[in-house]
Amino acid sequence: MSQFSSEDEAELQYLLRQLLKSTKDRISGAPSIECAEEILLHLEETDKKFHNYELVRYLRQHVDRSLGALVEAETELGAGGDAGASAHDIHAVTRRTRDSAEYKQMMQTLKNTMSLVVESLINKFEEDQLRKEETYRDNLPGASEGHFNDNCSDSDSSFNHSYAFIKQEQLQALAEQLDSSQPKEVRWEALQKLCCAPPSDVLSCETWNSLRTSLSAVLDDRDPDLSDKVLKFFAKTSSSSPFNLTREIYSSLAKSLEGYFLSHKLSLPIGSDGIDVTRPDISRLLKQMRLINDFQKEMPSFWIRHPEKYMEEVIESTFSLLSVHPDLGLASPGTEKALEPVYLLALLDIKATWFNKWMHSYYSRAVIFRLLERKYKSLIVAAVQQCLQHLSDCEHRSPQTSGSSAEPQTSSSQWSIYTRSELEYAFFVHSLCVLGKVLIYTNGRKLFPIKIRKHKDLFSLTDLVVTLINIMYQHPQPPRTDPSHTVSLAPRSLVTELLWMLCEQTESAAECIYQSPVIETLLAPLIRLLNGEQAKLKSPARTLTHIADVLARIASTDRGLALFLNDKSLDLSSSKGLSASHVIVQFTQRLLDKDLPSLGRWEMSPAVCGAFLFACRQMYNTCEGLQVLRPYGLHSCIAAALKEANAVSTPTSTPASTPVPGHSSSTCSLETIAGPSLIWEETLQDSLLHFAATPKGLLLLQSTGALDHCVAYMYSRFIKKLQVSRCEKFGYGVMVTQVAATAPGVMALLNSGYVQELVVKLWSVLECGREDLRVVHPKSTPMDPIDRSCLKSFLALVNLLSSGASVWALLRGQPLPQREAYPLREVPSTIADLMDRLIAVDSDAKINSLFNYEQSHTFGLRLLCVLCCDLDSFLLLESQYALCSMLLLRQKENVTEPAGAQGQLILDRLSVERNHLLVRVCAVGGPSERRLPPRALQEGPDPYPWPMFLSYPSAPPQCYTLDAAMLPQSKQDSEISAFLASGIPAKDEGWMAACRKQYCKAMSTTPSSLTGSVLSQLLEKVVSVNAATQPFFPPAHYKAKDSSVKRVELSAVQLLGINICVRYGRSLGLLKDEGAEELALLLKHSHLFLAAQRATTHPTAVPDLHPGQDWLAATLFLMMAGDGERAQRWLVDFSSLLCSAFLWPARMHSSVHLPALVAASGIPPVYWCTAHYVEMLLKAEVPLVHSAFRMSGFTPSQMCLQWLNQCFWNYLDWPEVCHYVSTCVLMGPDYQVYVCVAVLKHMQPDILLHTQAQDLQVYLKEEPILGFRFQDHLEFMEQLEGKYGTTTTPAASTPTDHARCIDPHRPRPLHRPPQTTPAASTPTDHARCIDPHRPSPLHRPPQTTPAASTPTDHARCIDPHTPAA
Repeated sequence: MSQFSSEDEAELQYLLRQLLKSTKDRISGAPSIECAEEILLHLEETDKKFHNYELVRYLRQHVDRSLGALVEAETELGAGGDAGASAHDIHAVTRRTRDSAEYKQMMQTLKNTMSLVVESLINKFEEDQLRKEETYRDNLPGASEGHFNDNCSDSDSSFNHSYAFIKQEQLQALAEQLDSSQPKEVRWEALQKLCCAPPSDVLSCETWNSLRTSLSAVLDDRDPDLSDKVLKFFAKTSSSSPFNLTREIYSSLAKSLEGYFLSHKLSLPIGSDGIDVTRPDISRLLKQMRLINDFQKEMPSFWIRHPEKYMEEVIESTFSLLSVHPDLGLASPGTEKALEPVYLLALLDIKATWFNKWMHSYYSRAVIFRLLERKYKSLIVAAVQQCLQHLSDCEHRSPQTSGSSAEPQTSSSQWSIYTRSELEYAFFVHSLCVLGKVLIYTNGRKLFPIKIRKHKDLFSLTDLVVTLINIMYQHPQPPRTDPSHTVSLAPRSLVTELLWMLCEQTESAAECIYQSPVIETLLAPLIRLLNGEQAKLKSPARTLTHIADVLARIASTDRGLALFLNDKSLDLSSSKGLSASHVIVQFTQRLLDKDLPSLGRWEMSPAVCGAFLFACRQMYNTCEGLQVLRPYGLHSCIAAALKEANAVSTPTSTPASTPVPGHSSSTCSLETIAGPSLIWEETLQDSLLHFAATPKGLLLLQSTGALDHCVAYMYSRFIKKLQVSRCEKFGYGVMVTQVAATAPGVMALLNSGYVQELVVKLWSVLECGREDLRVVHPKSTPMDPIDRSCLKSFLALVNLLSSGASVWALLRGQPLPQREAYPLREVPSTIADLMDRLIAVDSDAKINSLFNYEQSHTFGLRLLCVLCCDLDSFLLLESQYALCSMLLLRQKENVTEPAGAQGQLILDRLSVERNHLLVRVCAVGGPSERRLPPRALQEGPDPYPWPMFLSYPSAPPQCYTLDAAMLPQSKQDSEISAFLASGIPAKDEGWMAACRKQYCKAMSTTPSSLTGSVLSQLLEKVVSVNAATQPFFPPAHYKAKDSSVKRVELSAVQLLGINICVRYGRSLGLLKDEGAEELALLLKHSHLFLAAQRATTHPTAVPDLHPGQDWLAATLFLMMAGDGERAQRWLVDFSSLLCSAFLWPARMHSSVHLPALVAASGIPPVYWCTAHYVEMLLKAEVPLVHSAFRMSGFTPSQMCLQWLNQCFWNYLDWPEVCHYVSTCVLMGPDYQVYVCVAVLKHMQPDILLHTQAQDLQVYLKEEPILGFRFQDHLEFMEQLEGKYGTTTTPAASTPTDHARCIDPHRPRPLHRPPQTTPAASTPTDHARCIDPHRPSPLHRPPQTTPAASTPTDHARCIDPHTPAA
C-alpha cells in the first residue's frame, strides 16, 4: 500500500499536530527558525521518547506495509539459505532496497502527502489567527474586565500565542503606534502583534532602540493591561534570546524602574499604616521587580560565555537601580522616608540569593568589586547604615513592644499589608546577607573603612563586626506563639552564620574576627555575669548559646586557638592580663555549678552549658589548650555533673502505681524528663571523651573513673558512623588510637565491644566478602600482600595493637584455642582467636578452615611483623606462643618431596614472608647494622638469592648482619676527656653548664671523640654530681644480700630479652661469653631495687613488674662494656634524678613516687608528659607531619612511646643510641621531647609520602630511621630549648607536680632543682580562681607551667582546701 487516502491524510494531519505539541518545549528554546529546524531534524538523537510518538509509529507501519515483502525476499536471496546473515549481507540488502522502484515510489508518495498535510496546517493556522483578531475587535471594550484579567507577568507561556513572520516596515509602524500619544486601542493592537512576532526578528530589527524606548514608556503607563502586556513580552523575549539581547531587555527594565522611583518618589508608611501590595502601582512595581530578580538569578549561569562588557552593563544597571535613594541619611522617627527599590527587592528575595550567585565566580566578582569601589560604594554604606538603624531600633524598643514589631507579622487577615518596621526589617536582613558575602573576600574588605553619617570617624571592619554582635545581643526574644518567626531569619542566627562564615576563611577571620574589640565584645556578657552583674542581653539563654557557638568556631581554628590561649592584652574589665580562655572556662565551671546569680535557672539550662562545654572542648582537645585549662580541673567538674545527671536519669525503683483516671499525662512525665536528661548526659560524656584526644588528657579522663563509660559512648557513635562534631573534619580514628596506647584504654575498648567488632569486621572482609555484593564475575586473585579491601581493617588493627602496653593487656596470659576442628561458619571474636586462625596456622584443620589460605595467612604474618617491631610485644608473643619455632616448622615443611632425594624449599609468598619475619625478630640493630631480606621475588635466573633462616634461637645467617659502626671503646685525646680529667670541683655551680658546653661542642665538631669509655665516664660523672647536688627523689641506699638476689627468678620474657641483648652486644663487639650471666644479675638487682619502691595499693590489672624488658638497663650494660656492677651503681644513683622518671620507664612503673590513681592506671610519665609535649611542639614546628598523623588516624605519641621505651633499638645505630642516652642525661629530660621532634622532622618527606600511600603506621614501625645523626640536629634541639624551655623544661622536669593535679594529697618531693623556683603567685590567688564563694570570681588563674608555682599550688588548683605549703 503506497497510496494515501483522504482518511490517511486527516490522520497524518492529526498525528503531526500532536508531534508539534509534544515538542513545543524544545522548539520554544530555539533562538531562530533555523535552530528549530535543526532540533526537529535531530529529534531521534536527542529525544528518548522519539519512537513512542504516534506519528513515528504510523510511518514505521507504513514502511512495513510498503517494503516488507521486498525486504524479506532480498534477505532470503542474500542469505542463500543460511541460518544467519553477516553485517555485510545486511548492508547489501539495505542498499538494494533503497535502489528499488518500490522504495522510490513510496518516498515520492509520502513526500507529496506530507506536503499537502503541512500546507493544510498552515492554512488552518492563518484562519485561526484571523478569527482571533476579529474576536478581539468585537470584545475590545470589555477587554479589561473579561479577557485580559491575568495580572501575573509570568503566568503565560511563550507558546500560548503562535508566531508569525513580520517585516521591518511593520516593526517601524508598531513602534510609532506604541507612542504615548496614540489611543489605548492602537497601542493594545500594536502590542498584540508584537507578541505574535518571533523574538529574534524583533530584537534584530533596525528600529529596536526606538521600539525599546516606546516599550519602556508603555511599561510606566497607568493602565495595568498595557504594562502587563509589556512585561509578558519582556519575559517571553528574554527566555528565548541570547544574552546580548537579554541584557538589553534587562537594562531597559532597570532604567524604567529607576526613572519611575525618581519621578514618583513613593514614601514609606508612618506609624501603624502599611503598604498594600495589591494597590495597582505597588503591584505593578513588584511585578517588574520580580521579573528583574528572576533575571538576576538566571543570568550568572550563562554570562561567562559572553564578553565582559555585557555582564558589566547588567551589573551596573542593577547597582544604578539599587542606589536610588534621595535621602542618604537616616530619617528621624515619625518622619517620611522614601520607598527605595531595595525594599521591594528585599521583600522578593530577603536573603539576597541573587547576590550570592553573582559572587560565586571570580569572573563576575571582580566586576562587582570594581564597580562598588569606583561608583557604587553608597550601596555598602546604605547596607551598613541599615544595620546601625536596626541596632538603634532594638536598643530603644521596650520589652513590651518588642514581640509585636521586631519581625514581619503575617497574620491571615493582613497578608498583603507590610508595615514600615517590616519593610525595614526585610531591608536589614537583605543588607546583612549582602555584607556577609562581601566580607569574606579580600577586595570586599578593601572597601572599608567607609564614611557613615553621624559618625565622626571612619567606620572600619572591626566596627561593623562589633555592631553585628551587638545586634545579636539586643534583638529581643520573639513571642513563642508567632508562627511566622523562623530561625533562619532571626538576627541572632543570621549574625552567627555570618561570623561562622568569616571564621572559615583564614584571611577574613584575621581581619574581622581576630581583633581585640571583637573578642572583648564577645566576652563582655560573660565577664559581667561572672562579676555578679546583669548582662545587657534581651534574651540571655538564646544569646549565650550563640556566643558559645561563635567562640567554639573561633577556637576550632589554629589562629583563633592561639588568640584565646596566648593573647593577654585584651581589655577584660577587672581581669587585666587575662586571656580569653580563662574567662570561658571559668564561666563554664560556674554554669556547671549553677552559681551565676544574675541568670535564672532557665538561662542556665543544659543547652547553654553544653554550648560552652563545646567551646572549651575545642581548646582542651589540643595539647596547648590543655596546658592552659588543666589547672582548673574542668574534667573533675564535668565528671561530677555526669554523676549527678546519671542519678537524675536513673530514678529509684518504686512500686507500680495504678494509673489514675483522667491523669494520663502522668504516664508521659518520665518520658518528658528522660529526653532532655539523656541528651544532657550524652553531652557530658562527649565532653569528657574529648579529653582523650591528648596523652595528658587521657590521664585526666582516667582519673575521673569515667573512661569505660566514655569509650562505650564513643563506640555507640562509632558503629552508627556519626560525625564527631560540626568542627571536626575527621572521625574517631585518632581518639581510638590515643586510647589504645594505654592498658586501661585498650581494656575499655575491649569492654565496649570495639575490639570484637573490629575482629568480626576484619574476618568478614578477609574471608567472607560482602554479602550484599552481587557476584557477576569471579573475584580476582589479589596481587598485593594486603588487599585494598582489607587495608582499612589492617590499619585499624595496627593502631589498636601499636603499643606494647595494649598487646600485654589483651594477650598476657591468654592461650591460643588450638582446637582439633574449626567450623567454616565460626567467626573469631578476640585477638587471641584471630592470631590462632591467621598467624599460628600450624595444622591442616586451620588451613582447611580458611577460604583464602594464602591471602589470609599472609595478612596474619604482616600483622605479626608489625607487632614484633615493638620489642616488648615480641617478647610476650614469643614467650607465650613460641611463634618463631612454629614459623620455622612451617618453613621446613614447605618443601618438595621428590622420590629418593631430600626435599627442596618451595619459594612462594608465605615462605618469603616467613623468612623476612624471622630475620627481623632475630637480627637486632639499626639501619647500618642489619640487612632485612626483601618480601618479593626478583627477575632473573635466581629469583631469591637470600639464604633461608632455618635455625632458632641461634643468630641469623651472616649476610643479614652488617659491620656495625661501633663507638671505639678506647680513650682518645679530646677536650671533653680533658675536661673530665681536670681538677675543676664538680660541686661548683658552673660545672654542669661548662660540661654541657663541652659536650655540645664535641658533638657538633668531633663526635668521634665521644668514645664508649668517654661517654660512660661522662654519664657516671654527671649522674654522681646531680645526685649529690640536685636530687629530686629521695636518695636510694641499696644493698642487697646475695641470698635475696639468688631467690629472684627472672620471667621468660626477661630471659628472652637477655638473649637478644647479649646477641646484639656480641655483634657490636662489646660483650664476651659471660655477658648473659652479668646482665641477668643486673636485672635481678634492678628488680629488688625497684620492688622496694612499688606501690602496694593498686588494682590487680596492673602487673607488679614492668611489662617487657628494661631496655635502659640493657643499654647501660652495653655502654659499660658488660660491667654489671658498674651499671648497677649508675642506675641506683640515677634513680634519685628527675630524668629517671622519663628515661627509665621501669623506674616509675607502679611507683610510690606517683599518686595512687596514676600508679594504678599503669600509664607511664613518658606517655602523659613527654609524648604530650612532642605532639604540642610537632604541631607548632612541623605542622605538615602533625597533619599527616591526624589524616592517617595514627598519633605521634604512640610511635614516640615505642621509640623511647626501647631506647631506639632497631631504629638507630648503636652510636646514636648512646648519644640519645647521654644527651637526655646531660642536657635535661626535656631533650627527650626535642629528640623526638627532630627525628620526625628528619623523616618528614617519607612521612608525607607514606601518608599518601596510606601505610604511615606500617612504615614508621617497620622501617629504621635512615640518616639521622645527633650531630646534625643538636643545633635544632637547642633552638627548641630556647623557644619552649619555659614550657617543656619545667613541665617535663616536674612529673610529681603533674601527678599532684590528679592526687592533691601527694606530699612534696624531698628537693626541687633550682631552676624550678616558684614564682610570686600565692595559693590563695590560685584557689580564688576556682572557689565560687570568693568575693571576686575573676582573678588571674594559676600559671600553666609548673615553673610558676609549687606542687602545693598545683594541688590547690584542684582542691582549694589543700593546706598551703
